[in-house]
Amino acid sequence: MKVRKAVIPAAGLGTRMLPATKTVPKEMLPLVDKPVIQYIIEEAVASGIEDILIVTNRAKSAMDDYFDYYPELETRLNQAGKEAELTQVRRAADLANIFYVRQKETKGLGHAIWRAKRFVGEEPFAVLLGDDIMRAKKPVTLQLVEAAEKYDASAVGVQRVATEAISKYSSVKISPLEERIFSISDMNEKPAPSEMFSNYAILGRYVLTAKIFDLLEHLRPGYGGEIQLTDGLRELCFQDHMVAVDFEGQRYDTGNLNGFLEATIDFALDHPATGAWLKQFLQEKAAHL
Repeated sequence: MKVRKAVIPAAGLGTRMLPATKTVPKEMLPLVDKPVIQYIIEEAVASGIEDILIVTNRAKSAMDDYFDYYPELETRLNQAGKEAELTQVRRAADLANIFYVRQKETKGLGHAIWRAKRFVGEEPFAVLLGDDIMRAKKPVTLQLVEAAEKYDASAVGVQRVATEAISKYSSVKISPLEERIFSISDMNEKPAPSEMFSNYAILGRYVLTAKIFDLLEHLRPGYGGEIQLTDGLRELCFQDHMVAVDFEGQRYDTGNLNGFLEATIDFALDHPATGAWLKQFLQEKAAHL
C-alpha cells in the first residue's frame, strides 16, 4: 500500500468564525505568517504525499490563487532585492501538485470526500481535515500511513478525550494490536456519554482505501441530515480491516475562535521573528491581570 494522494475537505462555511469568514475562507486565516491550510499541506508533503485535492466551494477561490504563481508580485520583490520574501512566495506555489474540485451542495463531510472519487481512482489516500492543525515530531499523517501500510488497512487518527466532550466527536470501539495502535470493530458519530464505545475520538486524519467511495455514494443522510463520513467509515470497518492510531502530537481545532487563538499563540511563541517578543509581552500582560 503506497499512499501518494491526499484530499483536504475545505468547503465548509466557517460559521464558527464569523464575521471574519464572511468573505475570507477560514482555511486562509493567517496563523502567524501563513494561512492555516498551508500548514496542513506541508504536513501532507512531509508524509510523502505527491498529489493533493482540495474540495472547495464557490466562495473559496482565494485558495486557488494563493497556491499559484504571482508574477507581478514576484517581479516587484525581485527588483527590490527582497530575496527572502520572494522565496517564501514561490515556495507556497511549489509545495505539491494541487488540484481543486467544488462541493456544489453542502451535504456533509462524507459527500465532500465522495467528490474526490475520480481524483483518487483505485489508490489508497489520506484525508486531512481543513480545520485541524497538528504539531508533531513525526507528521501525524505519516504515523497513519505507516500503520496502514504495516497492517494493509485503513487507518484513522485518534486520541483520548474527556467523557463530557465525546459528543463532539466520533467514538471508536477498539481492541489493542500494539502500543498506540488498535483494531476498530465499530464507531458512532457524536454519541452521548452513555452511548460511546470508548474515550478514543477520531481527530481529523485518515488513510482510506477507495472502497469508501461506493459506501459514501449509497449512504442515507445521517446526523444533522448530512452524509456523514463516520457512517461510511463504520460500514468500511465492517467489511475491511481498519486500525486506530493514537497519534503522538498536539491537535488544534482552528475552526473555532478558542482553538485558533491557542494555535496562534503556540506557533508565535516558537517563531524566530516573534517568540522572544511575545513571551515578554505575555509575561507583562499576565502580571497586570
